[in-house]
Amino acid sequence: MSDDQIARARGSRGRDVSFFGSWPGRVIILGVAIKLLVSLLRLSSAGASAFVGVVDTVAGFAIAAGAATLLFRLFTVAKQRLLWRVRRKLILSYFFVGFVPAILIVVFFLLFVLLLFFNFSSYLVQTEVRSLDDQARFLAASAALEIQRGGGRDVADVLNRKRNSVATQLAGASLAVVSFDRACAAINSQSSSLNPQRASSDLRLESSKLRAGPWSHEDPPATLPGWIGCDGFAGLLPYSRAATSGGQDTETALVVRAAAFPDSAIPGYAVIVDIPVDDDVKGRWQRETGVEVTGVNAVSASGGTGAPAGVTVTGPLTWVTFLDSRDWSTGGSRTLLVTTQLSIQQIYQRIAAAQGLIGNRSFGQALLLVLLVVVGGLFLVIEVVALIVGWMLAKSITGSVHELFAGTERVRQGDFTHKIAVTAEDQLGELAGSFNSMTASIEDLLRQAAEKKRLEEELRIAHEIQMSLLPHGPLTMPGLSVSALCVPAREVGGDYYDFLPLDDHRLGLLIADVSGKGTSAALYMAELKGLVLSLSRIHSSPREMLISANRIIAEHLDARSFITMTYAIVDLQARTMTYARAGHTPLIHVPGPGVDSREARILAPDGLVVGLKIDNGEMFERLLQEETIGLHPGDLYLFFTDGISEAMNVEDDCFGEARLGEFVQAHAHLPPDELRERVLREIEAFVGDAPQHDDMTMVLLKIDDRLPVGDAVLSGALAEYR
Repeated sequence: MSDDQIARARGSRGRDVSFFGSWPGRVIILGVAIKLLVSLLRLSSAGASAFVGVVDTVAGFAIAAGAATLLFRLFTVAKQRLLWRVRRKLILSYFFVGFVPAILIVVFFLLFVLLLFFNFSSYLVQTEVRSLDDQARFLAASAALEIQRGGGRDVADVLNRKRNSVATQLAGASLAVVSFDRACAAINSQSSSLNPQRASSDLRLESSKLRAGPWSHEDPPATLPGWIGCDGFAGLLPYSRAATSGGQDTETALVVRAAAFPDSAIPGYAVIVDIPVDDDVKGRWQRETGVEVTGVNAVSASGGTGAPAGVTVTGPLTWVTFLDSRDWSTGGSRTLLVTTQLSIQQIYQRIAAAQGLIGNRSFGQALLLVLLVVVGGLFLVIEVVALIVGWMLAKSITGSVHELFAGTERVRQGDFTHKIAVTAEDQLGELAGSFNSMTASIEDLLRQAAEKKRLEEELRIAHEIQMSLLPHGPLTMPGLSVSALCVPAREVGGDYYDFLPLDDHRLGLLIADVSGKGTSAALYMAELKGLVLSLSRIHSSPREMLISANRIIAEHLDARSFITMTYAIVDLQARTMTYARAGHTPLIHVPGPGVDSREARILAPDGLVVGLKIDNGEMFERLLQEETIGLHPGDLYLFFTDGISEAMNVEDDCFGEARLGEFVQAHAHLPPDELRERVLREIEAFVGDAPQHDDMTMVLLKIDDRLPVGDAVLSGALAEYR
């Protein structure tokens, strides 16, 4: 098949997009023309009006809408033409299956490494803060003990000496001595040789304002807050400082503060050490860890943060670290959000520096080089080979698909003798053989389709005939309101109901259900109709009529089938209803308004199903019961088959007689026709998407408020009804 033939076979699979012949192109041209006209008008004084501006805006929207629509059409046509061939689809699918997951894995690995470095940078910052805490605590404790050993003399020299010992690394370190009035238990059971109480008292008088260091971040504390215990304190404190020199904006800064006491039951004083986290400390952290602290912000109680002044959070390598801090006045805990900027190269160099060297490179760098060169190169070679193999497989597959396409085009044109050459012993070869078998059997399939259509037509006619056997049209008669419904589960069914005129004031009502569904049940139903019409003329008792029907039907009914029936005689003159039930579903009776309790009653006298060949009918006659009930204005009687009560939803739950009785009781005031539709809608809502599994038939009989007396209109009404 040539390419021209294939293009013609595509039909409407693709279409050209003309710029001037499509409405998006015309809209774009019109919009450009309007904009040119507006530009010319604006060169003059007439173009300064608001209307011209609105027209220009509308023209811009028109150009944008037309361009978007045209681009979408171009994309659709390009996709259709590009992906029409199966070979291109297979190659593209291989790209998404083979290359895209590999790229995603690489991206995932890079994100994992990046997240690992981010978390490691947070660990480094927290480690540096803890190290600074330890330094401050040690400096404060050693200063307090040295002052105690000196008996409170030369306090300033002690503080300056301690400060000078760390000045090279911590230029901002500051020390101060404050009074402490509370008594503490002795820290060491071996008391000092000095008199701690006297030394403390002397120091309290002499060193209330002793300090060393710049104290440039804030003034030294005058007293020690009450929340600090005798074991001292070391932690991180936030404070505010000017964001720029001479500026009014402030920013949050950090200081590590430690407080320590001498080894005495009554210390009398405490040494406070402040180490501000200034630019020198941050620079040392960056040189040692590769992590730069760029800003600090306090997290509010609601979880939000304000924008810290001077903090830059742009760039792909910005991260945040949460640090715990204390409030110096109250001792309350507070979380600080520290913004950091990290260098992966510097962090990796510090990690790799701890390993041995291989030549002039560390072991980690050598391993990374091996991974990039050897493994990366091998991965690239595998991908290239896989692409070539995939293209070859796609070519072999699409060759067979092309042959199948050409064969289907020949079959579409009516050539059922066309055969595809089987050139491979694989699944595609089997597919070609299956295609050849399919073309050979198409004519047989067409004959079967015609036969199926004929059977469906015959079933449709059978459905119409069966529906014609049932009563139809509205039944109107003095004293009674009757409504009925029959919905077969298939085209034809085995449910049957009928109204039989017995005389001028008596009406026979029959409802029956033949076991099974389909054609056989429908034939038994038609046979039952003729039998009941004859027997109802002979027997005036429902029980006697059912006994005679059982005797006759049992001789002709298949051994695997049976019939359930309920037959009732309504006597309008005597205002009674006599009925018998041969294995059928119960009746539901809702009393009229004149009765104290209008609860639905289930009427179920005993009776065996019709047509069982177990004896000569003695058991059927012995079990069958006949009951008579009085008729009162407003009484409602519901006759139904098991397709109503046993309607099931998708969870295989049955609608149930109890639910049906409650629903009929709640809506017994409605006319029978409206109540029938309500019941049907309720069942449909309960069943939902579940298929109908059985025929559904129901008859609603309602006694009117005024029953006729001595008239002869019943037979005429039935004759018109039938």
